[in-house]
Amino acid sequence: MTADFRGRPAWAEIDLDAIAANVRALRACTGPGVQLAAVVKANAYGHGMEAVAGAALEAGATWLAVNTADEGVRLRVAGFACRVLVMGYAAAWEAGKIVTNDLTPTLNTMELALGLASAAAASGKTVNVHVKLDTGLGRFGLLPEEVLPFVQALSGIPRLRLEGIWTHFASADETDKAYTHRQLAVYHHVLASLAAHGITLPLRHAANSAATMEVPESHLDLVRCGIALYGLYPSPEVGRGVALRPAMALKSRIARVRTLPAGSSISYNRTYTTSAPTRVALVPIGYADGLTRALSNRGALLVHGRRAPIVGRVCMDQCVVNVDHIPGVAQDDEAVAIGAQGDEEITADEVAALASTINYEITCNVSARVPRVYLRDGQIVAIS
Repeated sequence: MTADFRGRPAWAEIDLDAIAANVRALRACTGPGVQLAAVVKANAYGHGMEAVAGAALEAGATWLAVNTADEGVRLRVAGFACRVLVMGYAAAWEAGKIVTNDLTPTLNTMELALGLASAAAASGKTVNVHVKLDTGLGRFGLLPEEVLPFVQALSGIPRLRLEGIWTHFASADETDKAYTHRQLAVYHHVLASLAAHGITLPLRHAANSAATMEVPESHLDLVRCGIALYGLYPSPEVGRGVALRPAMALKSRIARVRTLPAGSSISYNRTYTTSAPTRVALVPIGYADGLTRALSNRGALLVHGRRAPIVGRVCMDQCVVNVDHIPGVAQDDEAVAIGAQGDEEITADEVAALASTINYEITCNVSARVPRVYLRDGQIVAIS
């Protein structure tokens, strides 16, 4: 599919059918009683929060999960009425917008608890809250020994309903799952401690994308799927038993084609010099769009279904590719940075490997100035 719209020729195509197929594939991994939260933080990993959220819910997700309260508010403004879990830290002064927008916060501080109780009392509401348990990631969350006293203290605060307790795995995307099972054991130990004191919670959740696909005992009541929702595997060590479809393609169009004489330097700092007359194409997409500078003199774009090596430094707004070996290249021809063209494909994983990073960062880095073109059945249904 080649997008047809007016504007600077750099865009991301988002296949909403792929999002839906991935949700169904992930739900097939879990039992019928397990809910799925679609993680749409960071603008849905660069794919566009609102469109992805809609497609995921239509396909069977029952929750949306974000990192910040502001992201949750954005979903409410867009009209989403489903449950929204705020997974990250929220300051006490954000209590009002959390309550007003019926968000479900992750509550790990007494300051936020009191702020929520005050805001809830003022609005006549009861707030569902979740507590995060740090079972070994060493990041956000209460340590195991902190959970029971914290939960007991919450029981004395009106207008708060402790609905869930969750944890997050550090290395479920590795072949060796020993540490994941250790974390899960700590999680269950804390649950048992709470139960021994008469405290049970209706929602237990631990599984991320990798655990959803490979650690079925971690599914519990709810799984939280992020990277897999977008058709990307969490790491090369995660098996491909669950068929996922990448949802994003990043594209541009050729702005100019010309032949440079031998000895011509290309782009900043003259890191590439032609050794013979060379036909090159200018492509108006650069690192401000999400085409990482790490691809300078290393990566490629697809032109006419063939790889056109990037020559010289990737600039903020443009790059240059060698098309000497590709006949018939002309202005306005499509150039693909991520995605398929003809029989060739450049994946987010390939780009990540060249940039010494992970596929998450590649899609998240597609910037806000790049239009998202949403497709269903191969046809454009919206442009954001």
